[in-house]
Amino acid sequence: MIAHTSLPVSDYKKAKEFYTKVLATLGYTQNMEYGEAAGFNDGKNTDFWIGTNEKGVVPTHVAFEAKNKEEVEAFYKAALAAGGKDNGAPGYRKDYWPGYYAAFIHDADGHNIEAVWYDYDAK
Repeated sequence: MIAHTSLPVSDYKKAKEFYTKVLATLGYTQNMEYGEAAGFNDGKNTDFWIGTNEKGVVPTHVAFEAKNKEEVEAFYKAALAAGGKDNGAPGYRKDYWPGYYAAFIHDADGHNIEAVWYDYDAK
């Protein structure tokens, strides 16, 4: 089980503002900060972090689990409104498996951020 993960960002202030808005749609709050590193809590654990990195930024992929389709859609809308770039509108990804409902965006550093809901009733 992963306890937490961290993404390097090039513009800390801009990234913190972006993730605070976008992750709120999934029930996260920004609750910790150490210098130019911010932690986000899902109500149970501070499991997602962003921060500056002197080695630079290499884009990566992170997926957040949503509670339902509406959270996936709210995540996508909030991400676009906050400056994210579309990388896949909300919808079923039947090539993954029939109940995989997700949306993808790129943040300002090119990270591929996903919200996914697992619809176990889908066929």
